Amino acid sequence: MKLLLCLSMLFISSLPPSYSCNSKEENTLLQIKKHFNNPDLLSTWSPATDCCTSWTGIECTNGRVTLLSMSKDKKLVGHIPDQIGDLLELQSLEMSYLNLTGTIPRTITKLKHLDLIFLTWNRLSGPIPEYISELKSVTFLDISFNKFTGPIPGWLTQMPNLQTFQADNNSLTGPIPNSFGSFVGNVPNLFLPYNKLSVKFGKSMALLDLSHNRIFGKLPRELTELHLQRFNISYNRLCGKIPRGGKLQTFKSYEFAHNRCLCGSPLKKAC
Repeated sequence: MKLLLCLSMLFISSLPPSYSCNSKEENTLLQIKKHFNNPDLLSTWSPATDCCTSWTGIECTNGRVTLLSMSKDKKLVGHIPDQIGDLLELQSLEMSYLNLTGTIPRTITKLKHLDLIFLTWNRLSGPIPEYISELKSVTFLDISFNKFTGPIPGWLTQMPNLQTFQADNNSLTGPIPNSFGSFVGNVPNLFLPYNKLSVKFGKSMALLDLSHNRIFGKLPRELTELHLQRFNISYNRLCGKIPRGGKLQTFKSYEFAHNRCLCGSPLKKAC
């Protein structure tokens, strides 16, 4: 009997530790639920259960919330709550296909481990906040299908780990920032179609999609000097001959199509 008891204790001691939800973060999540008036989407968020194992859209590591995912409920209305910034170990934030208004709160800058941000298909508005540049760990930032206005933020170049920036289907205006020629890290994938951008291209682009905008004028010869991997300027107001050289002629004709009077290879229209 003593041998069995010792073996049982040895087995139990060899099991990995069980981590329950951090009490402060559980309270933060309940405040977020209350902020949105206890929506059906968050019906599993109950103090009677563990937030790490039982709550929809929550994942944890060692009892700390690392993922918050809320999506696909257009009845969920309101601002992004300031309490987001109290989930200090958060790595992935998704609040997509909701009915969020206002802007991104400054408290998000407290999330020093944040890697992925998905805020697509909401009604967020105003200029894209500059303080987002303080999130040095972010690799993926998607704010597409919102109502953001103002220029494309030049401070994106100061986010050393940024790999993808999606801001298509907003109301951004102005040129591509000159600072886009000097990213502190690798040049990220930039997805900017369906905005109201003007006349001007950056100097250090590898992937550039500016389709469905209001870009006018001629294509600058400097484009032939870039090592472009993806390029789409369709549905704009560009005119003139497409410069020959570099990789421009390697792209498909549809990626230049539906402009005012572009001509030359790879388009079939001669100049």
